[in-house]
Amino acid sequence: MTNIKKIGLSALAGSLAATSAFAGAVDVTGTAKMVYVSQDETEVTGNPYSMNKGLTFSGSGDLDNGFTINYSYVMSDAAFSASTLKLDMGDMGEASFASESGATGISAYQSKVPTAGEEVWDDMDGQANGIATIEDAGTLGYKGTFGMFGTSISYFPGGTGHSESSKSIVMTAAPADGVSLFYGIGDKAGANVNSGTDLSTFGGTYTAGAITAGLQLTDLDVSALNGDSERLQAAVSFAVNENMSVSFGMSTVEFDNSAKVDQEDSGFAISYTMGSMTIAAFANASDNVDGTSGTDDSVKEVSVAFAF
Repeated sequence: MTNIKKIGLSALAGSLAATSAFAGAVDVTGTAKMVYVSQDETEVTGNPYSMNKGLTFSGSGDLDNGFTINYSYVMSDAAFSASTLKLDMGDMGEASFASESGATGISAYQSKVPTAGEEVWDDMDGQANGIATIEDAGTLGYKGTFGMFGTSISYFPGGTGHSESSKSIVMTAAPADGVSLFYGIGDKAGANVNSGTDLSTFGGTYTAGAITAGLQLTDLDVSALNGDSERLQAAVSFAVNENMSVSFGMSTVEFDNSAKVDQEDSGFAISYTMGSMTIAAFANASDNVDGTSGTDDSVKEVSVAFAF
């Protein structure tokens, strides 16, 4: 009986050792960001000062075939913000199930021109015009790099408010040092059959020393009559040193509706990083918002962020 007990205890100890060898770890990181925002004078925004707080719980674990499971859960101001489950398959790429915005597919390429802060259309009334995105919550994704080529795929199976699935794919290439190119297409489902939107975007960036320039053209083919739009983005950034960057960008949205004029956006951004602290500012302006002549908008923001 004593020998049997010893065998049982040895087996239990071996089982626990094997389990702990594959046990994952959970890390918690956080950010605190103080923000001052100045909106267009025609808008009532209340107190211009605010603070954003965020926590990210990250877990990982190894599988016995060499793959890695990664999980993240993001809270913003004590409320759920996003979560992602990823399977890292090494040279075979990475599969994911995500609720976060822009994880894979065309949503991850809505604006790839360089910026030291926010996009030139960010936080303004017409920011959604001419931008290619599909649903985020419950989206299956895949991305991988194979030599000079890469791919990023997203698939949303549909659900309440969607007549069918949404899907997109982006192909990338790095044909030379400093050159990055991409082309993406997508099909975004609408509330009813044949009410979806065909998406496409292509562009590239070129980096030479401290300067990076980028150009991107996005087209939205909407099923509704005269609902199409097209956005052309161009921007350049300059790395003053390893801690400081500045950028300037412009974009133009052209509407298929002949009753509308072009929406023109522009913006300047600057950021400075010192250890775990980042000081950033941007100023964006938009003319003829939503294609309505004389309807303008603007926003200025200064922030100080700390990472823990």
